[in-house]
Order: sequence, then structure tokens, then C-alpha cells
Amino acid sequence: MSCAMWPFDSGRVTAPVIRLEGLIASRGAGRGLSLNTVEPALERAFAMKRTPIVALSINSPGGSAVQSRLITQRIRQLAAQKKKRVLAFVEDIGASGGYMLACAGDEIFVDPSSIVGSIGVIGGGFGFPELMAKIGVERRVYTAGAVKGRLDAFRPEDPDDVARLQAILDHIHEVFIGLVRERRAGKLKETPMLFQGEVFTAQEAIASGLVDGFGDLHSVLAARYGETVRLKRVQPPKPSLLRRLMGGAGDALVETMEERAAFARFGL
Repeated sequence: MSCAMWPFDSGRVTAPVIRLEGLIASRGAGRGLSLNTVEPALERAFAMKRTPIVALSINSPGGSAVQSRLITQRIRQLAAQKKKRVLAFVEDIGASGGYMLACAGDEIFVDPSSIVGSIGVIGGGFGFPELMAKIGVERRVYTAGAVKGRLDAFRPEDPDDVARLQAILDHIHEVFIGLVRERRAGKLKETPMLFQGEVFTAQEAIASGLVDGFGDLHSVLAARYGETVRLKRVQPPKPSLLRRLMGGAGDALVETMEERAAFARFGL
């Protein structure tokens, strides 16, 4: 077998890099990050022979708590199976589910201007009962199940419904906190605001142990594996033209607007 077929070429290390960018969601025409969209790239990256690491390039404001955890969990499963170290690099933002993805790394690096954290859970909507009465529209909903119509936007808010939703959000929050504590064990310096949904500057994130230090993809890998380290981008497959057309231009526009709104929450 010729040497050119090996990831190590005369001592040169090849580092697979997976880019995790955008809103984390399990719907649409393949635009959002989900386990379904990124798993093929993860498996290709971790299957590369004779390379000691996999790098994650992350730029995400978060999204689905379930998809964030599924992706993170799959990365850790593959890292254990293939015995590879994972290095995570946060670019503009690694917040909420985006920070959860970063926690898949054995080490997390940030740019001095990165935004990190937002370890919390959010849920919400709108209410229109007064508008309905004002314009003379009657809401007619029929359910089987006493609480099936909980949090109906066209009915007055029920304190019991709000309490139930809060209990669900609190549970998801505890799962998130547990994952962070597990992945950053021995590094966290817990403060009253650490798990309250606050976002932190890169310097604050380093001080609290949320991340390990400053560093960009090229510089850290060159320092670790030599100036000749070769970055191999492993991209998730793009959705087919047919799938994009079936998804519809309207769906794509809504997804784009939601993604922009998610980034805008952090001033980006």
C-alpha cells in the first residue's frame, strides 16, 4: 500500500473537522442541525484511520434540547468506540444547545470575542383571548382528555397549565446541568449565575471553567500536531434538490428567519 493512502504521510497528521453551524432543529428541508443531518459526517470523521483526534467547529445559538443532546451523545459514543480525542472550537457563539455541542469535546477552545453559555431552557408563545373577543371571533375546540387543550393561545392563561409547563422546563434544565457537570467535571467553578441562562464572554467562560482556553482551529492543531497538520473537512450531506423543493421556499424562509432571530438574541 502506498504511503499516500494513509492519513499520516511521512509523519503528517490529518485532522478531520466537522462544522456544526446554525440552529439545532429536527425539521425542515435539511437546513437545521439534527442527529439525522450530522450523523453521516460524524461516522465518516471518526472512521478515519490513524488519526488521533476529531475537531468540532461550532457556531450555534442553540435550539432543540433533544437534538442537542442526541448529537452530543453520539459524538461521545463514537469517540469511545474509536478511541479518539475530541477538540471543540467555538466561533461567534456556542450558547444553549450550541454550548451543549461544545461539551462533546474533551477540550473546548474559544476566540476572545466568542459568546458562551446560556445554560437554561426557554419556552413561550403568544396569547390572543382579548383580541378574539374584540373582533367577535368565537373559539371552538373539542378534545378527548381534560388537559389536551393546555396553553391554547386563544384562551385565557390557566395557572395550572403554566405550572405544568414550568415543571417540564425545569426537568429539561436539570438534564442540561447534569450533562455540563459531567463533561466539565473538575473544571467548573460554579457561581449563582452559571446555570441561570446567562451568557458569558470568552474570558468569563474560561474563568468559570466552561471552556479551557483561547485558541483557533488551525493554531491549536498546529501546536499539537505540527505545522504540517492537514485539516480534512467532513461535511454533512446536502439535501437533494427534490427534498429542498418538497420542503418549499416558504419553509426555508421561515427557517432562515428563525435562525436569524436566534442569533440576534445574542447581538449577532
